[in-house]
Amino acid sequence: MRGFVSLLMFGVLAACADSGLPALPGDQIQAGFPPGGVVDVIQINAINRLPLRTAELIAPDGQATPASYLTVNPSPSVTSYQQFPSRPYPGSGFDVGAITAAAPTAPLTGAAPQQRVTFLKMVARASIPLPDPVEYRRDWQNYRIRLSFGNPPGETEIQELAAPEPPLGG
Repeated sequence: MRGFVSLLMFGVLAACADSGLPALPGDQIQAGFPPGGVVDVIQINAINRLPLRTAELIAPDGQATPASYLTVNPSPSVTSYQQFPSRPYPGSGFDVGAITAAAPTAPLTGAAPQQRVTFLKMVARASIPLPDPVEYRRDWQNYRIRLSFGNPPGETEIQELAAPEPPLGG
């Protein structure tokens, strides 16, 4: 999930560098099989203003298979670091990099935090195991994924999306 959040935050940071603060991205949902991963688990990544509460795979007969794993990060953030030069500044007589490398608070050798950005939406990840991988492969077009977002009894939102095509050779 860290890679997903980092990639998302990189895009937000790149947009900030160009022309001030960007508009927040809309809600996004990705469902698929992890590349090079297990072929009997559907992975879901979601960005929404509401927390993801449930994720289910709905079979053509209506049978629901709940997610075996679900996590929500309510305020993902990223911190950028600036590397210090490891050679002395011309004419300074001392090595700035050596001083900062010895500092116990710097998480990266020779680096200091420069900017911390917090994303104003929630990032969630869920994994749904296929109840019958052979049947899913045969009839995947008739399956769907149902996601429930929100904080009951308050605002809630149900979204359904098509199930992903199984990977070739799986």
